[in-house]
Amino acid sequence: MATIATTLLCATRPRFSASKIGVENRKHANSCVGTIRDLKPVAGLLGAGLAVVFVGNASAAGLPSLDQLSEPANALSLPTWAIHVSSVAEWIAAMALVWQYGEKSEFESWKGLSWGMVPLLGGAFCACTWHFFYNSESLEVLVALQAALTVIGNATMCFAAFRIYKASEGRSKNL
Repeated sequence: MATIATTLLCATRPRFSASKIGVENRKHANSCVGTIRDLKPVAGLLGAGLAVVFVGNASAAGLPSLDQLSEPANALSLPTWAIHVSSVAEWIAAMALVWQYGEKSEFESWKGLSWGMVPLLGGAFCACTWHFFYNSESLEVLVALQAALTVIGNATMCFAAFRIYKASEGRSKNL
């Protein structure tokens, strides 16, 4: 699994032949791991998060304590926000990976799938925005916009998948 991920993410060209598996991919994987070895930004974010969690008496520092901050009853919980934000981040990462696969495999139709994913990303932004403002009635238009973008996104992804099917069908006949 790591070899496949390394091949897709770090290769300058696709490496799908069985003869390439082994020492060459392990060396290539080690060179890619070096790009994530700088943990200073991660440690900084983790430290900031821990500082917020473990602040004993925030009001002594002139800040309101967590129990003084009140939100409406319809506010999303922290775990729910984590799911929303991570889902959007994963969708963006998936779009980028699909685009890279299209470039590296020279299957240009895969880039169309990445473009087909854009309306669904817009729908996700609508949902997060609406929730950010505590599901405000004045922003109900975002709910309708999200629904419309979902329908459009499903249609564009279906069309892109059909284009991938047709392109791969043509390539398999040429082999």
